[in-house]
Amino acid sequence: MNAEEAVLGRHLRRVWALPGTALGRSHWPPALRDRVHWHWNYWWQAHFLDCLVDAQLRAPSPARASLIARFVRSVRLRNFGRWTNDYYDDIAWLGLALQRTGLEVSPALTAISAQLHEGWTSDAGGGIWWRRGDQFKNAPANGPAAIFHARAGDLARAEAIVEWMTSLLVDPETGLVWDGFRPDTGEFVKHIYTYCQGVYLGACLEVSNVEAAARTVFAVATHCAPGGVLRGQGGGDGGLFAGITARYLALAAQRLDGEPAAVARSLVLTSADACAANALDTSNGPVYGPDWSTPATLDESRDLSIQLGAWMLLEAAATLGS
Repeated sequence: MNAEEAVLGRHLRRVWALPGTALGRSHWPPALRDRVHWHWNYWWQAHFLDCLVDAQLRAPSPARASLIARFVRSVRLRNFGRWTNDYYDDIAWLGLALQRTGLEVSPALTAISAQLHEGWTSDAGGGIWWRRGDQFKNAPANGPAAIFHARAGDLARAEAIVEWMTSLLVDPETGLVWDGFRPDTGEFVKHIYTYCQGVYLGACLEVSNVEAAARTVFAVATHCAPGGVLRGQGGGDGGLFAGITARYLALAAQRLDGEPAAVARSLVLTSADACAANALDTSNGPVYGPDWSTPATLDESRDLSIQLGAWMLLEAAATLGS
């Protein structure tokens, strides 16, 4: 059983038992709140959709195409008829997944684009807020927004976001991307997350900033991948972080040349090998851990986010061959 089959078998269920619906349960084994999709992780579902698209591109099937369409409808249903929420990073992720489905989703993309444009202000010289009504501008919101805008053809806004991130959030000594900045207090939040490196790398690739992309690949290899394996960052939202980085490292391996491409490729394939080797075998298929370099245990691996991060990594590796 591969990662896709395992995740679908354990986590994919109808929404409120309604026919023609499908979303991912947040945990396995599920608690009662998971069975009724009470715990609503909008951005986890966006990555679930993205993984389904990855699988469809790898091995197209009518059944999966139908599932993708049901999944998209279910996101809107569970979000009470809306495509957006108050978090700019969340909606950018859904927008990126929707762009890749090939479905007619122009109303959703229009709504997401409009809200992302609304999130850009002149505070701190530009950038998008993390969420409405907040005073924090961060890499997790701006990176995926830049990728979304670039793929939508709004290259000017994408370039402006990348320039803003480069000038404010990239550590000039290490090349790593800090988490964010608070314009109201002038405070830099210098936490280092694999997530931030991945979204910045992806944005640089979309605007053809080859130099910055290469610098980021080397920074990740030096600081975020002990033994060549991308560092895990726990469960919850952190379960997705390394998988996101792997997705954009795989793109870097395909779009860059020379040593940066080779390093990006090695990071993805080495991480994938470790992830698969350390998976926990169960009757329900492999369960992947939050740290790919150590053996997985069921107690620490219940979150859907962790399983999606691993699935994302393994799909990224599949695009690079062996």
